[in-house]
Amino acid sequence: MLEGRSCVIPGLFSSSCQADNKWPFMPYLPDLDMKNGKRPSDATCEEESQPRKMNRRAESVDQGERVGVVFEEEEEEQQPYDADDSVQVNQKEEEQMEQEEHEGGDSSDSGSLLPRMNRDSSIACLSRCSRSDYGSLASLNKSFRNTIRSGELYRWRRLKGIVEHWIYFSCALLEWEAYDPIRERWMHLPRMASNECFMCSDKESLAVGTELIVFGRELRSHVIYRYSLLTNSWSSGMRMNGPRCLFGSASLGEIAILAGGCDSEGRILDSAELYNSENQSWEVLPSMNKPRKMCSGVFMDRKFYVIGGIGGKDSKLLTCGEEYNLQTRTWTEIPNMSPGRSATSDMPATAEAPPLVAVVNNELYAADYADMEVKKYDKDTRVWRSIGRLPERVVSMNGWGLAFRACGDKLIVIGGPRTHGEGFIELNSCVPGEGPLQWNLLARKHSGNFVYNCAVMGC
Repeated sequence: MLEGRSCVIPGLFSSSCQADNKWPFMPYLPDLDMKNGKRPSDATCEEESQPRKMNRRAESVDQGERVGVVFEEEEEEQQPYDADDSVQVNQKEEEQMEQEEHEGGDSSDSGSLLPRMNRDSSIACLSRCSRSDYGSLASLNKSFRNTIRSGELYRWRRLKGIVEHWIYFSCALLEWEAYDPIRERWMHLPRMASNECFMCSDKESLAVGTELIVFGRELRSHVIYRYSLLTNSWSSGMRMNGPRCLFGSASLGEIAILAGGCDSEGRILDSAELYNSENQSWEVLPSMNKPRKMCSGVFMDRKFYVIGGIGGKDSKLLTCGEEYNLQTRTWTEIPNMSPGRSATSDMPATAEAPPLVAVVNNELYAADYADMEVKKYDKDTRVWRSIGRLPERVVSMNGWGLAFRACGDKLIVIGGPRTHGEGFIELNSCVPGEGPLQWNLLARKHSGNFVYNCAVMGC
């Protein structure tokens, strides 16, 4: 069914050093003097800027000819470009823009982003642009660049309920990729700089605000790596109050909650913490009713839920969940909230992946990898019911290597067929509703590995 499928892909830059002003939509921007973001004040300025505009338009036409490239997927695979292309301006361009702004004057008016508009109105307009275009906006002048890198646009978008979702996942130990469903493009994130111990350790991942956070272990301690969408870079050194691994987590806007897991001595925890990405701060929350590890977490109806996992002295499988109310700061145990395991499974509890759960429109769904089904949780009766099948070509190892996530109003399944170390990673989506599930293939690419970690960033 997938063989011979044609598709249209965007033109891709070979490196982050290629100027963003060659993007095909640039000819349609208002004819602004790029020195100060305002219209030329006299005819002389107009004459001086015209050759630069004409050159830019000619270059954009050349670039535009490469945009609508149609190919057969079996013959050639779409090559991802660096995320650096979408969020950063290279150093040479940056120095040139600073010099132009200094020579052009009027750059001290940091509130002036768009002509004849105050700053708030400018931010309101720019927040409506797709965040895929923010790299091009950052290349216009220093004011635009600083506004985007400060996170101000994303805070405004969050306030107004403007959200775009990108899917981040890792199929190699220190490498991450992102997929933009709107532009249908792959992006490479910078490689994580880490040691071999972290590379081979169990890792958890979480997207919150404009950050992607990866938790793992080094030789003698837990470590956290944080990727910033604003700077397109990784950093480390952040510490929780109670370091842990194998926990359940979920995010809501700029905050995230992590619950349970194991400490460095292997003890199963009942503690929980709240992370605020706006100020990179950690807050200790009240403890859960039961300690648990290898659990899952979701936000639903603006409450946090930790589901399933392993706990107790005998490390037994837990079928209950717990609800955390952010207003009352209390935990409530909910029986039979875990979607459970296959009735024929006789493997030890630690051999299976944590519950594969996701929330769309405040409804809880689960992927049953054993029976290849999707289930929905009835909040009134507290019963799981099958509502359809998973995509046929998805494979996993006891649930490991399969990603099941919410992406806006859609369910996303990431996985794919593989034989002898070769195969595909496929991104499938569907909109859950009253009728049968209809899965659509968003994208696919060659990969010899499973999906190790996955997170969806909405901002």
